[in-house]
Amino acid sequence: MTKSTVPVGTGHKLREVIKQTQKEPIRFDVVSNPEFLREGSAIEDFMRPNRVVIGADSDQAVAIMKDLYRPLYLIETPIVVTDVPTAELIKYASNAFLATKISFINEIANLCEKVGANVQMVAKGMGLDHRIGSKFLHAGPGFGGSCFPKDLAALIQTGERHGYPMQIASAASRVNDVQRERMIDKIREAVGGLKGKTLAMLGLSFKPNTNDLREAPALAIGRELLAEGASIRAYDPEALTEACQMLPELQPCRDTYHAAEGADALVLMTEWNVFRNLDFEKLKSIMRAPVLLDLRNVYDPERVGAAGFKHVSVGRMAKSPKSTR
Repeated sequence: MTKSTVPVGTGHKLREVIKQTQKEPIRFDVVSNPEFLREGSAIEDFMRPNRVVIGADSDQAVAIMKDLYRPLYLIETPIVVTDVPTAELIKYASNAFLATKISFINEIANLCEKVGANVQMVAKGMGLDHRIGSKFLHAGPGFGGSCFPKDLAALIQTGERHGYPMQIASAASRVNDVQRERMIDKIREAVGGLKGKTLAMLGLSFKPNTNDLREAPALAIGRELLAEGASIRAYDPEALTEACQMLPELQPCRDTYHAAEGADALVLMTEWNVFRNLDFEKLKSIMRAPVLLDLRNVYDPERVGAAGFKHVSVGRMAKSPKSTR
């Protein structure tokens, strides 16, 4: 039984390898049973999954798998029974669609900045349509992690291998790459050039409640900022030590306010809860300049402006600091 996300056709290859290496013919089944666990929510997703996908070629294999998942019948979990290639593709199609949804809202965010619209309200208006839904409609620096970039690339490669270019998946991947470049442009513009500037980076993992740094936007963006001559004082509740091993030029800090000392700007990269209620008066007293680059749209621009900070976010108009005199 394969639980991992594997390229379409892996089940068929496994069957052939096992057949060829058997010393005498023994009947066996190959089953694709992809998992859909989210980092930070794995136990809940395991106990109460949205669906269970079973890809098998025999009634006996299906019966064994259904028996294995019998406890989930009590909570009426939908079970999708299909063949092996279809089960393998369901996982790729699911992740590619979610990645595409993120890239789509990021493109809308970029257009919002051009026309003076608010991407959060656009996303809310879209998400209330049940055919669309509100999940994964949060503009930001793009997706990362161990699944979306890898699975999108694998789907594109599968299409190429079979002579069918996956145009939407390819576009979603390109938009994600460009979005990181746009974040660097925002930071550069907000502080008036990067050379010699000190940036306080809040959050390094690709999303909150995990220490996973695989394909994390913060690291990719941080690498470019450092290359352009900026120094980065960084803090993350879980991923700081490993991030500094991967990017030794980062200056590790013990908390948000330590990171902010002498900084020309605060760059909010990952929306950990600890970053959702910052003390702006304290920050203003220790930073070189009151600038917040809110790349996860955590804060209300009016509130930040009223606190005397310049506020730059994604898909919303930048807010100049209001005089506090």
